[in-house]
Amino acid sequence: MAEDAAEVNRTVDEERLDHYLALTARARADSTPLVAADSDAGRQLQVLLRMADDYSSDATHFKEKGDYVRSFAAINYAHAWIDAAVKLRLLDGHGDDELFTLP
Repeated sequence: MAEDAAEVNRTVDEERLDHYLALTARARADSTPLVAADSDAGRQLQVLLRMADDYSSDATHFKEKGDYVRSFAAINYAHAWIDAAVKLRLLDGHGDDELFTLP
């Protein structure tokens, strides 16, 4: 039985990938800016969100090509950019400690 569990942890199947794609999409949608868009902090936030969006797009592209490992890596990077913006208090995570590492 332990060998089966170890094997599951070595693979990225479509169900697991879809879970993380949806989780990151939810994090992006549920977080809101804490800074004015035209401020220095707002411009920094836009850089972070652009990185998140670019990595999310890459994740979708890799999934469509059947490259689940690269897709999984990309979506985790995307989520990290969003999470960093929450941690830096540029985005409000609205107390959701399942989606974000809260300050």
